[in-house]
Amino acid sequence: MLIAVAVAAVGAGILVGIRGTTAPPMRVGALAPNFSLATLEGPSSSLSEFRGHVVFVNFWATWCAPCREEAPSLDRLYRQFPDEDFEILAVSIDGPGSDAMISAFEEEFDLSFPILLDPEQRAYVAYKASGVPETFLIGVDGHLIERFIGPRDWDQPRYVNAVRRLLDG
Repeated sequence: MLIAVAVAAVGAGILVGIRGTTAPPMRVGALAPNFSLATLEGPSSSLSEFRGHVVFVNFWATWCAPCREEAPSLDRLYRQFPDEDFEILAVSIDGPGSDAMISAFEEEFDLSFPILLDPEQRAYVAYKASGVPETFLIGVDGHLIERFIGPRDWDQPRYVNAVRRLLDG
């Protein structure tokens, strides 16, 4: 009996501890947190550089099978808006020392959008992301328009038309 009570108390303590550290998701309409991260090519890039653009902030990792699934369609979406105020910032949450794996991922899928590195997951935490892939659609005013959890076929008309509407104002 005493062991059962102790186990229940420990379980309740763990549950409270987990709930206490889980932040509520970022709300639609909230100002998207700025970040400045190194790019795979070296120089850093920040979200604030793209104010006035429609931006997809896509959190992903090389070890994530659904991220591999969605990467080609994400790139096809990006290529549909050349020379327009649309940007995809693909934020890798792979740990330190993963540059070679990230570069291999980029080459495998012939990705044309910028890849940013978040090995300490600071931007990931600031966005209150819950997994990968997870994408945040940011409007020209820097506010969150929509949050997508899980992979998508990004070049479907729904997403292409949504980007077009936002670009057209």
